[in-house]
Amino acid sequence: ASLLLPGAESLLLLRALRLLRIFRIFKLARFMSEERALRESLYAARARITVFLVTALISIVLMGALMYLIEGPENGFTSIPVGMYWAVVTLTTVGYGDVTPQTPAGQLMSVAMMILGYSLIIVPTGILSAELARAKNHVPTSQYCRECSREGHDSDATNCKYCGATL
Repeated sequence: ASLLLPGAESLLLLRALRLLRIFRIFKLARFMSEERALRESLYAARARITVFLVTALISIVLMGALMYLIEGPENGFTSIPVGMYWAVVTLTTVGYGDVTPQTPAGQLMSVAMMILGYSLIIVPTGILSAELARAKNHVPTSQYCRECSREGHDSDATNCKYCGATL
C-alpha cells in the first residue's frame, strides 16, 4: 500500500485499533471490571511507584557516574552518559555486552547492579499486588440511601458518602 500511497504505514495504527472489536466478538467485556480494578489500583499506587522510579533514575545517574570514575575511558567508559547507558542495560538485566567493566571494583559494582535490577520488577509488582488486594477486600454493600437513592456504601457506613444522610 505504501507504493501507491506514500505514508500509508501510519495507517497501521488504525488497523491495530480494529483489534478492539475482539472484545465484542469474544464477549470479553466481562473482563472490563478487572481492567477497571487494575487501572484504579495503578492510580492509587501512583505516588509510591513514582517514588520508586525516581529512586531508580537517581541510582542510574549515580551508578553511571561512579562506573565512569572506576573504569575510565581506557576501559570503554568514555563519558558519564556511557556509564548511565551501562547502568540502564545492567539494571534492566538486558546485558548487551558492548560496554563491560574490566576492573574488579567495576565487576563487583556490576553484580550489585544486576541484583538491584530485579527490584525493577519486584517492587512495582509488590506495590500493585498490595493495592489490588486492598481493593478486593474493600467490598461495597448493597445498602442504598433513602435520600439520594445511591448504592455502593461501605459495610460499616452509617451515613451516605454522597449526600451525608443517615443510612
